[in-house]
Amino acid sequence: MTAPNIVWTRIDERLLHGQIRITWGKHTEANLILVANDEAAEGPNAAFMQAGMKASAGGEYAVRFFSIQKTIDVIHKASPKQQIFVLCNNPTDVARLVEGGVPITHCNVGNMHFHEGKKQIAKTVSVDDKDIQAFEAMVARGVTCTIQNTPDQAPVNVLELAKESA
Repeated sequence: MTAPNIVWTRIDERLLHGQIRITWGKHTEANLILVANDEAAEGPNAAFMQAGMKASAGGEYAVRFFSIQKTIDVIHKASPKQQIFVLCNNPTDVARLVEGGVPITHCNVGNMHFHEGKKQIAKTVSVDDKDIQAFEAMVARGVTCTIQNTPDQAPVNVLELAKESA
């Protein structure tokens, strides 16, 4: 069994939207966007969420919606022709994928909005202790975690920025 061809992994609270298709999809040369998210895959509003996200993909990409566990279970069955863009909406889910054996080497952080109990560490990224623990778990497993909203911006190490903001 060959390793899946994961070309990009991104955290974006909005999941699949126009910026992903137009900017990141082209930049990464992905041909499949895998939304790894329990709610989007199996939640009570999954059909509604999926319809909106498929429309955002504009027909340029194959789109799949898998729960975190299903992603862990089937990612190694991916065709070598699939250039997979893994999209999650929080670092805990990405850490679960990594711990489950999904071969992610880099996690790009785009949008993690400010909510009660979170601290803003970059223009588009706010974190709490649970988020930091997830990033630390990924880094401990060899995953580079950087904030980079668009490809033309310089990537910044998430944990270094979090420590500077502490």
